[in-house]
Amino acid sequence: MRILGIETSCDETSISILEFNQNQCKILVNLIYSQIAIHQPYGGVVPNLAKREHQKKLVPLFKLALKQTNLLKNKKINGISKNKEKELNEILIKDEILRKKILEFLKKYFKPKIDLIAVTKGPGLAPALWSGVNFARAISFYWDIPIVGINHLEGHLFSAFLPKKIDQKEKIDISSDLFPAIGLIISGGHTQILLVNGIGKYRLIGETRDDAAGECFDKTARLLRLDYPGGPAIAKEALKSKKMVKSAIEIKLPRPMINQKNYDFSFSGLKTAVFYLVEHLKKQNISLKEIRPYLANEIQNSINEVLVAKTLRAAKNFKVKNVILGGGVVANEVLLNLFEKEIHEKLPKIGFIVPEKKYTGDNASMIALVAGIKGSKRDNWRNLQADANWQL
Repeated sequence: MRILGIETSCDETSISILEFNQNQCKILVNLIYSQIAIHQPYGGVVPNLAKREHQKKLVPLFKLALKQTNLLKNKKINGISKNKEKELNEILIKDEILRKKILEFLKKYFKPKIDLIAVTKGPGLAPALWSGVNFARAISFYWDIPIVGINHLEGHLFSAFLPKKIDQKEKIDISSDLFPAIGLIISGGHTQILLVNGIGKYRLIGETRDDAAGECFDKTARLLRLDYPGGPAIAKEALKSKKMVKSAIEIKLPRPMINQKNYDFSFSGLKTAVFYLVEHLKKQNISLKEIRPYLANEIQNSINEVLVAKTLRAAKNFKVKNVILGGGVVANEVLLNLFEKEIHEKLPKIGFIVPEKKYTGDNASMIALVAGIKGSKRDNWRNLQADANWQL
C-alpha cells in the first residue's frame, strides 16, 4: 500500500509518501515547509497566516513529492471536465489560493499510483487544519482515492516507530508485547499522559490544565527576550550557564504540581513566576542579559522535572512495560537525558521509546504511518471535516 500523508495542524506544511506492506514500512519522501520565520515577529503562531501559507505550499510540496518518487506524469491533453471542476470549486470554496493552484495542477497531471490518502483531521488550529483537509478531499474526489482522517496526537504517539532513514525499508514492530505503555505527548499545544493498551486503545489519565509545556517554553522565552520557538531558544541559552561561574543570585522557580498524586500539569504559574522574577531583577538593576542563561536553565529544569516525575509516577502505578514519548518538546536533549537517568535508576525494567529527532516535530510521515498500522478504516471525502478539539 502506498500512502500519501498530509499534515497541516499548525505551522508546518508536510507531505509524505510511505510504502506500507503488512509490517514493512519505507518512507519514500518526507517534505516539511516550516513557517517559523513568518510567525517569529509575533512570538507565536497566527492562525490565519498559517492557513495562508498552507494554501500556498501544499500543491508545490505535493508536486515535488511526486517528482522525487517518479510518480508525476504529465497529461498529453490538459483539462478537467466541467462537472468535476464544479465539484472542486465547491470543496475549495473557502480556500481561494489553494483552489487556483490545485485546479492548475490537476489539469496537467495524471493520477499517481497512490492507494490511500491520510490527512490530519485534528486536533490543531482550525484554519490550518481545514487547508489540509480540503486539499485531501479535493484529490480524493478527483482521483477516486480512499481517504482517512488521522488524529495528530496519535501520529506523535507512534512517530518513534518510523523508519530511521528515508527510502530504507524497516520492520514496524508494534506488537502486543509493547503494551500496556504510558505515552507522553508534549508539544506547543498539548501535554498529555495516556495509558496505551494497544493500537487505538487509549485512556487519557493526565493533561495540562492550562498552558502546554511547549507553550510555556514559548511564553517564558518571550519574557527573556529570546527568539521563537521558545524551546530551542531556552535550551541554547541554558547551555551557556554550564560554562559560566555560578550565579551569585539564587534562582529558584516552582515545580508546579510535582508532588500532587494525580497526573495533570499546570505551567501557567511557572510563566507568572518568571514574569515576576524578571521584573524583580529590573528593579534591582540586574542585567537580564547576564542572568538570562541561569534563568533559562532553571525554566528548562522546572518543566523537565515535572514532566519526568509525573510520567514515571504513572508508569509505576499502572505497571506498564514501556514509556513512549512524542511531540516537539521531545527534541530537548536535557529532557531525554533526565528521562533515561530516572528510568534507569527507578524503573530499570521499563523500556524507553523515543522518536528520531527529525520526527519529533509535526510531519506527514507519522500521519501516513498511523493509517498503515490501523488498517482498513476509511472516511467519505464528502463527510470528512476538521476537528480542532478532536480527543485521542
